[in-house]
Amino acid sequence: MFTEEWKIIESILPFLLEGLWTTIKVSLSAIVVGSLLGGVLGTLRSFRLPVVKHVIGLYLHLFRGSPFLIQLYVFYFVLPELGVPWLEFGSWTASLVALSLYTGCYVTEIVNAAILSVPRGQEEAARSLGMSKLRAMRHVVLPQALRLTIPPMSGVYVIIIKSTAILSVVGISELTRQGEVAILRFPSDILLIYGVVALLYFAFCYPVLRFTDWAENRVGGVRVNLD
Repeated sequence: MFTEEWKIIESILPFLLEGLWTTIKVSLSAIVVGSLLGGVLGTLRSFRLPVVKHVIGLYLHLFRGSPFLIQLYVFYFVLPELGVPWLEFGSWTASLVALSLYTGCYVTEIVNAAILSVPRGQEEAARSLGMSKLRAMRHVVLPQALRLTIPPMSGVYVIIIKSTAILSVVGISELTRQGEVAILRFPSDILLIYGVVALLYFAFCYPVLRFTDWAENRVGGVRVNLD
């Protein structure tokens, strides 16, 4: 029995690894873009400028208050129907844009909360030494806030990696989709195939969590609840 199962694994593993590589590419791209977007928006939101605060708040409510699947459908099916050339996304672009914006909304909240968690006296002391608000933010507040963002970021990044399983609905052959194709070839081995898929997801997510732990220890992160 074990020999037969191993033959099945050898047969489907190249296709699953191909799907894993697609998952890695799209998730890491979205994490990088979403983190940069969230870092900028989170910092801007901490300034409490009325117009900026409301615009960013609308973005957060839209993306945190709706399922990612609906967001993906909007970018892939709805926006191209508007007839605007630069909104006619292909499956890869629609997936990357949707996943990046989804990542960005959570990173924005984490960065904003981390900045507000830094004692206000730190900025006031920097301002009293002649620093502008921007310089105080850059040299005093943000370095301290960075430490607070590391623990919750790991959870967000793992969620983003697992969210790539939805991308198959727009034609992205990521890991879960390749597993479904493998099941069509071996319909009596569903448990085995999904077990291999789960192990591959774990093999990807676990190093991300370990890297976050390393980064937290490296910069002296403090575990806090930013919900």
